[in-house]
Amino acid sequence: MSQATRGEDRSLETGGNGYEVLHSKSPVFYKLYERKPELQHQTHYCPGCGHGVVHKLIAEAVGDLGLQDKTIFVSPVGCSVFAYYYFDVGNVQVAHGRAPAAATGVKRACPDKIVVAYQGDGDLAAIGTAEIVHAANRGEKITVFFVNNAIYGMTGGQMAPTTLPGQKSTTSPWGRRPANEGFPIHMAEMLAALEAPAYVERVALADNKNIMKARRAIRKALEIQRDGVGFAFVEILSPCPTIWGKDPVEARKWVAEKMIPAFPLGIFRDRKPVESLISAPPRRSVPEVLEIQAEEAEAPAVEGPSKHPHPFRQMTIEIAGFGGQGVLLLGQLLAEMGVQEGLEVSWLPSYGPEIRSGSAHCHVCLSTSRIGSPLTSHPDVLIAMNEISLRKFAASVPPEGLILYNREELPADFEPPAAKTICIPGLEIADQLGSAKAANIVLLGALLEETSCLAAETALRVIEEKVKKAPLLETDRKALEAGREFVDKQVWVGAESQADGFPY
Repeated sequence: MSQATRGEDRSLETGGNGYEVLHSKSPVFYKLYERKPELQHQTHYCPGCGHGVVHKLIAEAVGDLGLQDKTIFVSPVGCSVFAYYYFDVGNVQVAHGRAPAAATGVKRACPDKIVVAYQGDGDLAAIGTAEIVHAANRGEKITVFFVNNAIYGMTGGQMAPTTLPGQKSTTSPWGRRPANEGFPIHMAEMLAALEAPAYVERVALADNKNIMKARRAIRKALEIQRDGVGFAFVEILSPCPTIWGKDPVEARKWVAEKMIPAFPLGIFRDRKPVESLISAPPRRSVPEVLEIQAEEAEAPAVEGPSKHPHPFRQMTIEIAGFGGQGVLLLGQLLAEMGVQEGLEVSWLPSYGPEIRSGSAHCHVCLSTSRIGSPLTSHPDVLIAMNEISLRKFAASVPPEGLILYNREELPADFEPPAAKTICIPGLEIADQLGSAKAANIVLLGALLEETSCLAAETALRVIEEKVKKAPLLETDRKALEAGREFVDKQVWVGAESQADGFPY
């Protein structure tokens, strides 16, 4: 590569006979490769492998464009799995197929960086199909280099999504049969059919002329990201001599004679993304988001539209029980109430495939500032709709928290938890009111009365919006009030009486 070497290598620029060294290893590569102590001067790639050529082209472009200190290389499982031993840039190693998803997160967190996802055909076109399609469809401002050698190289030569018709592999010993295994997937054409991508091109490493075209395509893809244009994708048809069972020269010819006719070269998309993407608001970096969150945390709590005072900055609630007990609905009601009172909210459900009678629980977070994660390991409040949920989650509630248990009393063999616990027979109360389905609303009333976290008027308004059947709506109104009244006659179990209000 025509790269200026680093200061410590300047002595190499002029040989003993006065010859000037014009081509040397790019400074974007490490001086030594430390993966194997005995082979620190070479990569792990097979002779004739296209990965080494692509690496050189990428390193040259990154160096020439002055992007080395800004580049983050994302490499997943595959023959390129050890790229972080070679590229002297930021490196992220990810699971098989997940490079576009990880690159999306890195780019959104660090929008000023150059994020490169480097993938093979078994990685991108198979297990990672969903990730690459959706990243392209969102127009993520990342650069993806897709090395297509039509085979699984690292894991033994299985048929890949891009394996050609008739091509033999360990899993298609008679050759790929479209009627049985389907046709090869054309990733460049597929992504170019989407609206958002800015640049999509397919090139090949068949000969020097095509390698120079690949060089230009790789450079352009990086420039597009540098200029903030949009999603760039370069598919590179590459030889795999070892797995193909060919020598390097034959493998190059096979790329030209077999792969290029099957995967035509050319530019499939080269334009700015649609206007709606161009005008989208800029994405904030992690430091900017943290600064905003710090400012919001220091600001006084703001009352919502209902002017109900919230005795917390953040309150996390876990609701658990069987499917059919209204566990998820109760979480949705709390989240909607929070929205109507001007709070930041999150609702994260979790349930099994059985739905009815299967385990179900959800996390609800109510906050006066931005919420970092919808998941909580130690909820401030646990609403346990059944005994299984009580036994499973009670220990996760801190001593200053609250447990509402949907029974008259704790199980005889259950040690009272440190948190304040209120046993309330929600099912029996709801049944007496006309419908056992309203037990979750009884528990909602108890929660509101005990913590004053949200206003009862807001609860009634949300219930009226969600429940359309008049008889059930009337039962829910009574159930909400019954839960509030029960708390006035509550029995304390576990922790000693502490000050009223939340937190305990």
